[in-house]
Amino acid sequence: MADLLKDLDFFNLDELLSQEERMARDTVKQFVEREVIPDIERHFANETFPSALIPRMAELGIFGANLHGYGCAGMNNVAYGLIMQELEAADSGLRSFASVQSALAMYAIYAWGSEAQKNRYLPEMAKGRILGCFGLTEPDHGSDPGGMETRARRDGKGWIINGTKRWITNGTIADIAVVWARVDEGITGFIVEKGTSGFSTHDIHGKFSMRASVTSELILEDVRVGPEAHLPEARGLKAPLSCLTQARYGIAWGALGAARTCYNCALDYVKSRKQFSRPLAGYQLVQSKLVRMLTEITKGQLVCLQLGRLKDANRMRPEHVSFAKRNNVNEALGIARMARDMLGANGIVNEYPVIRHMLNLETVNTYEGTYDVQTLILGRDITGENAFD
Repeated sequence: MADLLKDLDFFNLDELLSQEERMARDTVKQFVEREVIPDIERHFANETFPSALIPRMAELGIFGANLHGYGCAGMNNVAYGLIMQELEAADSGLRSFASVQSALAMYAIYAWGSEAQKNRYLPEMAKGRILGCFGLTEPDHGSDPGGMETRARRDGKGWIINGTKRWITNGTIADIAVVWARVDEGITGFIVEKGTSGFSTHDIHGKFSMRASVTSELILEDVRVGPEAHLPEARGLKAPLSCLTQARYGIAWGALGAARTCYNCALDYVKSRKQFSRPLAGYQLVQSKLVRMLTEITKGQLVCLQLGRLKDANRMRPEHVSFAKRNNVNEALGIARMARDMLGANGIVNEYPVIRHMLNLETVNTYEGTYDVQTLILGRDITGENAFD
C-alpha cells in the first residue's frame, strides 16, 4: 500500500516547492501511511469516522493550517493544499473532515467573527478540542444557498433561530455549528453550541459514498442564542460564499491525491497482471489510459501550484478556484473510473482502494458547488452574462 502513496511528479514540480512546503507534505504523507491507511477500509465498510486520528491531526498542525495567529500553524496556502492532497490520497472523508474544520468552521470565525469569538474558539479548534461544522445547505436549497429558509429573529438582545440544514459534514460530532440564517437585513451567521436547547442533530445513513465521513442533518427549533453567538461581520451571502471558496481550494488539491492513488494502483496492477502471455502494461490500450491519467494529474498539479501562489499573493479570484475545483475533481473521477475498469473484477473489491475513491469522488464532484454550477460561474466570468437568473 505504501507504493500507492508515492508521488507523481512528471514535470519536477517538487523543485518549485520550498523546504517548508515539502516538509509539510512529507510529514502528513508519513502520518497517512502509518496511521490512516491500515484502518481506513474498515471505517469505510462500517460507515464510521476514524475519530481516534483527531488528536494526531491537531498535533501535526492540520486544523486551520493556513490561518495565522490564534494557535494556528500559519503555513502558506501551497503547504495547506499539499496537506489536503495527502489526506485525500487516503480517503476523501478524512480530507473533508479537515476541510470543514479548517476552511469552513474555523475560517468563518476567523474572517467574520469578533475578536472575542476568535480567541474563544480558534485556539481550541486548532488543538482539535472543539470540532466544528458548517450549516449552509438545506433540504431544498443546495446549489442556490440564497434561497435558504432558515430564519433568525431578534429576541431582546439575542436571537431565535428556526430551520433545518442537511448534508452537513461533521454534524453530530461537532461541538459548534456555524449556522447561516436569513434575517431582516439579509443573511448572516451564528455560532450554535452543542447542547443548546432546541438544537439537535442526527446522522444520514445508507450512503454508498463518503462512508468514512460523518454526514448529518441539523434541526433548529426555537433555538435561542445570545448576542455573543452572532458573527458581527457576516453581512450578506458573500460571507458564506467566501468560506466555500476556501473549501473549494482545498478540494482542488485533495482530488489530485485520490487520483494519484488510483493511478498508482492501476499502474502497479497492470505491470504485474499477465493476460495473453504478457503483462497488461504491454498493451496499447492500457498504455493509452495510463498516459491520460498521468497527463490529467500533471495538468491539475500545475493548476493547483499556480492557484496556491496566487492565493499567497492575495491575487486569487473565486473564479480561479471554480476552475480548479471543476477541472480537478472531474478529471479525478474520470481517472478513478478508468482505474476501476483496468482492474477488471478486482476493481470492485476493497483489496484495492480504487472503488472506494471512485465512490467518494462522486460526492466530491457534487458538494461545494457542482460541476455544472462551477461551469456557470466561469461562463458568467468570461461573458459577463449571468445564466443563473
